[in-house]
Amino acid sequence: MKKLVIFDLDGTLLDTVADLAHSTNYALEKCGFPTRPVSEYKFFVGNGINKLFERALPEDARTEENILKIRSYFIPYYNEHNMDASGPYPGIVELLHTLQDNGIRLAVASNKYQAATEMLVKHYFGNFTFIGILGQREGIPVKPDPSIVYDILKKAGVSKEETLYVGDSGVDMQTAQNAGITSAGVTWGFRPRTELEENGAGFIVNSAEEIIRLL
Repeated sequence: MKKLVIFDLDGTLLDTVADLAHSTNYALEKCGFPTRPVSEYKFFVGNGINKLFERALPEDARTEENILKIRSYFIPYYNEHNMDASGPYPGIVELLHTLQDNGIRLAVASNKYQAATEMLVKHYFGNFTFIGILGQREGIPVKPDPSIVYDILKKAGVSKEETLYVGDSGVDMQTAQNAGITSAGVTWGFRPRTELEENGAGFIVNSAEEIIRLL
Protein backbone atom coordinates (compact mmCIF):
# COMPACT_ATOMS: atom_id res chain seq x y z
CA MET A 1 0.00 0.00 0.00
CA LYS A 2 1.38 3.38 -0.99
CA LYS A 3 1.22 6.12 1.61
CA LEU A 4 2.88 8.94 -0.37
CA VAL A 5 2.71 10.11 -3.98
CA ILE A 6 5.43 12.48 -5.17
CA PHE A 7 4.50 14.43 -8.30
CA ASP A 8 6.64 16.24 -10.82
CA LEU A 9 5.07 19.62 -11.62
CA ASP A 10 5.60 20.77 -15.23
CA GLY A 11 4.11 18.28 -17.67
CA THR A 12 2.61 16.17 -14.88
CA LEU A 13 0.31 18.27 -12.69
CA LEU A 14 0.36 21.42 -14.81
CA ASP A 15 0.62 22.20 -18.51
CA THR A 16 3.08 25.10 -18.31
CA VAL A 17 4.91 24.86 -21.61
CA ALA A 18 3.32 27.91 -23.27
CA ASP A 19 4.20 30.27 -20.42
CA LEU A 20 7.73 28.87 -20.19
CA ALA A 21 8.14 29.28 -23.95
CA HIS A 22 6.76 32.82 -24.08
CA SER A 23 8.88 33.92 -21.13
CA THR A 24 12.05 32.43 -22.59
CA ASN A 25 11.30 33.95 -25.98
CA TYR A 26 10.81 37.32 -24.30
CA ALA A 27 14.26 37.01 -22.70
CA LEU A 28 15.86 35.80 -25.93
CA GLU A 29 14.42 38.74 -27.84
CA LYS A 30 15.59 41.19 -25.18
CA CYS A 31 19.11 39.81 -25.57
CA GLY A 32 19.05 39.93 -29.36
CA PHE A 33 18.68 36.20 -30.02
CA PRO A 34 16.11 34.47 -32.26
CA THR A 35 13.02 33.03 -30.60
CA ARG A 36 11.85 29.42 -30.79
CA PRO A 37 8.49 27.78 -31.60
CA VAL A 38 6.48 26.80 -28.53
CA SER A 39 6.50 23.15 -29.65
CA GLU A 40 10.29 22.94 -29.25
CA TYR A 41 10.10 23.85 -25.58
CA LYS A 42 8.58 20.49 -24.67
CA PHE A 43 12.07 19.10 -25.22
CA PHE A 44 13.95 22.04 -23.66
CA VAL A 45 12.39 21.90 -20.18
CA GLY A 46 12.91 19.35 -17.43
CA ASN A 47 16.49 19.90 -16.25
CA GLY A 48 16.20 23.31 -14.59
CA ILE A 49 15.97 26.77 -16.12
CA ASN A 50 19.67 27.22 -16.87
CA LYS A 51 19.57 24.10 -19.03
CA LEU A 52 16.37 25.44 -20.63
CA PHE A 53 18.17 28.65 -21.59
CA GLU A 54 21.19 26.75 -22.88
CA ARG A 55 18.97 24.66 -25.16
CA ALA A 56 17.00 27.67 -26.38
CA LEU A 57 20.08 29.72 -27.27
CA PRO A 58 21.76 29.32 -30.67
CA GLU A 59 24.43 26.63 -30.49
CA ASP A 60 27.30 29.09 -30.88
CA ALA A 61 25.94 31.37 -28.12
CA ARG A 62 25.59 28.87 -25.28
CA THR A 63 27.95 30.56 -22.86
CA GLU A 64 27.52 30.99 -19.12
CA GLU A 65 27.40 34.74 -19.63
CA ASN A 66 24.49 34.49 -22.08
CA ILE A 67 22.64 31.98 -19.91
CA LEU A 68 22.84 34.33 -16.91
CA LYS A 69 21.75 37.27 -19.06
CA ILE A 70 18.71 35.33 -20.30
CA ARG A 71 17.94 34.34 -16.71
CA SER A 72 17.98 37.99 -15.58
CA TYR A 73 15.16 38.80 -18.01
CA PHE A 74 13.28 35.52 -17.70
CA ILE A 75 12.70 35.33 -13.94
CA PRO A 76 10.93 38.67 -13.37
CA TYR A 77 8.89 38.19 -16.54
CA TYR A 78 7.94 34.60 -15.74
CA ASN A 79 7.02 35.53 -12.18
CA GLU A 80 4.41 37.88 -13.65
CA HIS A 81 3.25 35.67 -16.51
CA ASN A 82 3.53 32.08 -15.29
CA MET A 83 -0.26 31.70 -15.07
CA ASP A 84 -1.24 33.32 -18.37
CA ALA A 85 -1.77 30.04 -20.23
CA SER A 86 -0.93 27.35 -17.64
CA GLY A 87 -3.37 25.06 -15.87
CA PRO A 88 -3.93 21.59 -14.44
CA TYR A 89 -4.24 18.64 -16.80
CA PRO A 90 -7.65 16.93 -17.02
CA GLY A 91 -8.47 14.87 -13.94
CA ILE A 92 -5.60 16.15 -11.81
CA VAL A 93 -7.70 18.09 -9.28
CA GLU A 94 -10.03 15.12 -8.89
CA LEU A 95 -7.04 12.81 -8.46
CA LEU A 96 -5.56 14.95 -5.70
CA HIS A 97 -8.94 15.04 -3.94
CA THR A 98 -9.23 11.26 -4.08
CA LEU A 99 -5.72 10.68 -2.79
CA GLN A 100 -6.06 13.15 0.06
CA ASP A 101 -9.50 11.86 1.03
CA ASN A 102 -8.01 8.36 1.30
CA GLY A 103 -5.19 9.45 3.56
CA ILE A 104 -2.43 9.30 0.95
CA ARG A 105 0.04 12.12 1.42
CA LEU A 106 1.07 14.40 -1.45
CA ALA A 107 4.35 16.05 -2.40
CA VAL A 108 5.88 17.92 -5.34
CA ALA A 109 9.46 17.46 -6.57
CA SER A 110 10.32 19.80 -9.44
CA ASN A 111 13.35 21.13 -11.28
CA LYS A 112 11.54 24.48 -11.59
CA TYR A 113 13.11 27.10 -9.34
CA GLN A 114 11.71 27.07 -5.81
CA ALA A 115 9.83 30.38 -5.80
CA ALA A 116 7.88 29.57 -8.97
CA THR A 117 7.20 26.00 -7.81
CA GLU A 118 5.63 27.27 -4.59
CA MET A 119 3.73 30.03 -6.41
CA LEU A 120 2.12 27.69 -8.93
CA VAL A 121 1.25 24.95 -6.45
CA LYS A 122 -0.31 27.46 -4.07
CA HIS A 123 -2.34 29.08 -6.87
CA TYR A 124 -3.65 25.94 -8.56
CA PHE A 125 -3.66 23.47 -5.68
CA GLY A 126 -3.97 25.65 -2.60
CA ASN A 127 -6.84 23.58 -1.22
CA PHE A 128 -4.59 20.55 -0.80
CA THR A 129 -2.04 19.74 1.88
CA PHE A 130 1.42 18.83 0.56
CA ILE A 131 4.00 17.25 2.85
CA GLY A 132 6.65 18.98 0.76
CA ILE A 133 6.80 21.38 -2.20
CA LEU A 134 10.37 21.32 -3.40
CA GLY A 135 11.86 22.90 -6.49
CA GLN A 136 15.36 23.76 -7.65
CA ARG A 137 17.28 25.22 -4.72
CA GLU A 138 20.76 26.67 -4.39
CA GLY A 139 23.30 24.00 -3.50
CA ILE A 140 20.92 21.07 -4.15
CA PRO A 141 21.53 19.04 -7.33
CA VAL A 142 18.65 18.86 -9.79
CA LYS A 143 16.84 15.69 -10.80
CA PRO A 144 17.68 12.97 -11.76
CA ASP A 145 19.81 13.24 -8.63
CA PRO A 146 17.56 11.72 -5.93
CA SER A 147 18.36 14.29 -3.21
CA ILE A 148 15.00 16.05 -3.62
CA VAL A 149 13.17 12.74 -3.17
CA TYR A 150 15.21 11.84 -0.10
CA ASP A 151 14.34 15.21 1.44
CA ILE A 152 10.63 14.50 0.94
CA LEU A 153 10.84 10.94 2.27
CA LYS A 154 12.59 12.16 5.39
CA LYS A 155 9.98 14.84 5.97
CA ALA A 156 7.09 12.44 5.34
CA GLY A 157 8.54 9.67 7.47
CA VAL A 158 7.61 6.95 4.97
CA SER A 159 9.66 4.22 3.34
CA LYS A 160 10.68 3.95 -0.31
CA GLU A 161 8.37 0.95 -0.66
CA GLU A 162 5.43 3.09 0.46
CA THR A 163 6.09 5.79 -2.15
CA LEU A 164 5.06 6.31 -5.78
CA TYR A 165 6.80 8.87 -7.98
CA VAL A 166 4.77 10.29 -10.89
CA GLY A 167 6.35 12.22 -13.77
CA ASP A 168 6.29 12.80 -17.51
CA SER A 169 9.92 12.54 -18.62
CA GLY A 170 12.98 10.35 -18.72
CA VAL A 171 14.51 12.57 -16.04
CA ASP A 172 11.60 11.69 -13.75
CA MET A 173 11.91 7.97 -14.38
CA GLN A 174 15.66 8.16 -13.72
CA THR A 175 15.02 10.11 -10.52
CA ALA A 176 12.72 7.39 -9.23
CA GLN A 177 15.22 4.68 -10.17
CA ASN A 178 18.06 6.54 -8.48
CA ALA A 179 15.94 6.94 -5.35
CA GLY A 180 14.87 3.29 -5.36
CA ILE A 181 11.13 3.96 -5.57
CA THR A 182 8.34 2.90 -7.93
CA SER A 183 7.67 5.20 -10.87
CA ALA A 184 4.64 5.95 -13.00
CA GLY A 185 5.17 7.78 -16.26
CA VAL A 186 2.30 9.86 -17.61
CA THR A 187 1.65 10.11 -21.34
CA TRP A 188 -0.16 13.48 -21.27
CA GLY A 189 2.96 15.53 -20.53
CA PHE A 190 5.78 17.01 -22.54
CA ARG A 191 7.66 13.88 -23.60
CA PRO A 192 6.70 10.84 -25.71
CA ARG A 193 5.81 7.43 -24.31
CA THR A 194 8.99 5.99 -25.84
CA GLU A 195 11.11 8.21 -23.57
CA LEU A 196 9.32 6.85 -20.52
CA GLU A 197 9.81 3.27 -21.70
CA GLU A 198 13.48 3.78 -22.52
CA ASN A 199 14.13 5.21 -19.06
CA GLY A 200 12.63 2.36 -17.08
CA ALA A 201 9.15 3.53 -16.13
CA GLY A 202 7.64 1.10 -13.64
CA PHE A 203 4.17 1.86 -14.95
CA ILE A 204 2.83 4.02 -17.75
CA VAL A 205 -0.55 5.71 -17.35
CA ASN A 206 -2.72 7.50 -19.88
CA SER A 207 -5.08 9.27 -17.49
CA ALA A 208 -5.12 10.59 -13.95
CA GLU A 209 -7.73 7.97 -13.03
CA GLU A 210 -5.25 5.19 -13.79
CA ILE A 211 -2.99 6.42 -10.97
CA ILE A 212 -5.77 5.69 -8.48
CA ARG A 213 -5.95 2.10 -9.76
CA LEU A 214 -2.20 1.71 -9.24
CA LEU A 215 -2.65 2.48 -5.56
